[in-house]
Amino acid sequence: MDNSSAALLKGFFKPRSVAIIGASREDKKVGFAVIDNLLKLGFKGKIYPVNPKADEILSVKSYASLTDLPKPVDLAVFAVPSKLIPPSIKDLPKIGIHHAVVISAGFKEIGESGAKVENDLVRAARESDVRIIGPNCLGIIDTFSSLNVSFSRGTPKRGGMSFFSQSGALGTAVLDWAIGENIGLAKFISLGNKADIGEIEALQMLAEDPETDVIIGYIEGVENGRRFIEVGREVSRKKPVLIMKAGRTKAGARAASSHTGTLAGSDAAYDAAFKQAGIIRVNTVEEFFDWAGAFSSKVLPENENICIVTNAGGPGIIATDAVERSRLKIASLDDGTIERLREKLPPTAALHNPVDVIGDADGKRYEDALGIVLEDKNVASVLVLLTPQSMTNDVEIAQIVTRIAKGNKKPIFTCFMGGPSVRKGTAIFADERIPHYNCPERAVRSMEAAHNYASYLKSERPKMPPQYDVDKASVARIFQAARKRNQLQIGETIARDVLTAYGFTLPKNRVAKTEEEAIKTAQEFGYPLVMKVVSPQIMHKSDAGGVRLNIHSEADLRKAFQDIMNTVKRRMPHAQVEGIDIQQMIVKGREIILGSSRDPQFGHLIMFGLGGVYVEVLKDVSFRVAPVTVGAARAMVQEIKTYLLLKGVRGEKPVDFDALYEAIFRLSQLVTDFPEIEELDINPIKLFPEDEKGAIALDARIALSVTSS
Repeated sequence: MDNSSAALLKGFFKPRSVAIIGASREDKKVGFAVIDNLLKLGFKGKIYPVNPKADEILSVKSYASLTDLPKPVDLAVFAVPSKLIPPSIKDLPKIGIHHAVVISAGFKEIGESGAKVENDLVRAARESDVRIIGPNCLGIIDTFSSLNVSFSRGTPKRGGMSFFSQSGALGTAVLDWAIGENIGLAKFISLGNKADIGEIEALQMLAEDPETDVIIGYIEGVENGRRFIEVGREVSRKKPVLIMKAGRTKAGARAASSHTGTLAGSDAAYDAAFKQAGIIRVNTVEEFFDWAGAFSSKVLPENENICIVTNAGGPGIIATDAVERSRLKIASLDDGTIERLREKLPPTAALHNPVDVIGDADGKRYEDALGIVLEDKNVASVLVLLTPQSMTNDVEIAQIVTRIAKGNKKPIFTCFMGGPSVRKGTAIFADERIPHYNCPERAVRSMEAAHNYASYLKSERPKMPPQYDVDKASVARIFQAARKRNQLQIGETIARDVLTAYGFTLPKNRVAKTEEEAIKTAQEFGYPLVMKVVSPQIMHKSDAGGVRLNIHSEADLRKAFQDIMNTVKRRMPHAQVEGIDIQQMIVKGREIILGSSRDPQFGHLIMFGLGGVYVEVLKDVSFRVAPVTVGAARAMVQEIKTYLLLKGVRGEKPVDFDALYEAIFRLSQLVTDFPEIEELDINPIKLFPEDEKGAIALDARIALSVTSS
């Protein structure tokens, strides 16, 4: 059987005939709702109810069993007890069926017994060459082929959005919302338990669907994180993909020994994965449709410059404030544009952006203003605001805006504020797929989403960084030796050797077991120095009082040596102290942190932020999934709030960004080469100014997984 995305799309959504196994005459049963939905939507193909106790259902001839059906049949829908389904799957190829939607519950969602039935279902499907959506799902809908094999209440109108969901309950809510808001859908896929078809296949199918312009989805998890990123990256280049991921507040609820492990979690991983895949993350159902609507016209802005045309000053100011809070900019209109507006608009009109056409504006005035600002080369998109006045004809103005939008290469967004007074006008926008919002803030956020996606499409395809010449064998020996000692927590002394093998620069150091050894080392290295306790039980040396900086003399050194020993003994009496690490003190440079933690779905996350002891307090960090591409490294550096500090403020020189990117790439290569690294911190790394070049790692710790990968 052809398992390509196009073949799956046709098999599930363009059937010529549908068999409903478990069809029912009782209107409270799922088997009744599926047939009822098919009939109400006007499905043009053959409908075959299967029920041994009924001659007909809803005036449609019923069949006693699968084997009694006319051949061939394209699609099977199951609404019978779960245990009956695996044996039935084996009969499907006999009548030509290779695609099945299993609505029935009673599988892994109920526990061990259901999981066994689900395993039997998957095994039967694979042996019979049958692909499955479900089980435990709401069903599927294709408005363009009048197919509704779900137990939803009603069907949305046709539209360019398609929605897939891992939650059937949310699926029903979204469908009801779409119907109530007059929002059109092309496809609806309830994935259920994802025994076979999951979110990755859903993305691939919808990417191939000519009726789908925008893909929206709800997920609670993914089965194959890396594959999800790869597929998402390809699909998002073809169509906008908007996904809501549930479970933000539960992220990172595990114990972690490193800064990275503490700050990371599944939500950080999904955020990073979405960014790397070009997927737009939404937070609410409202944003689903608001942002998806921003792409409905298929016209994207060339840049961030917008113009606001309004018939009321207040809403114009509200919209302007919203723009200032976003990545968008209020466009500066050309002098020629302003002169043309002056010729067409009343003397009381505001001619600079926002353009206020005054409360008594009719359709002609809106038409003139829109036509003029759209011709301005500084304007990339337009927001049309309208408040209902006694002389306002919302229908006329909506028709004019729609006509202009349909023939223009610059996107037009609309916000007709009010209720019944503007309802007829907004209905025109809904029918014609013109983005419309009931308040300026929602409109601006949606315009920002369109701008962000347009910027993504203009960005370069992912480019992998160079592979550095490293000593992988040495690191393998270090980890092997640590495991033999049952040492999964690797402190700085050994971690330094790992970093050195992967090309990181570190300050000169030597471990001293006595004060005299420390003094001898200091005489060789010179001052100033840093002193750090060495103990396999102490990962966070500062917390244990095991770090002293700015050692400038022998007296400082002796006092610090004793203080460290006494403080550590008092705070961590059971720690085995192996000595004091004497290091060169690197005074200049900006402190950053790099780290990695392993996520169960996506693998290693790379973390970046400003370094030092306050990283967990400030939480100004960014994440990407390894291996980190060139573009991803730049993006993660630029998105922290304190990025400007790295660029230099008040006369300070910028840091050596090339050295920073190289450090990210070397860390990414290290954790990719050694999947058994559970967590890793390099904190801090000192970045030198760009004219001095370089970066130097001052401290590090590594945690290995219990089993080697």
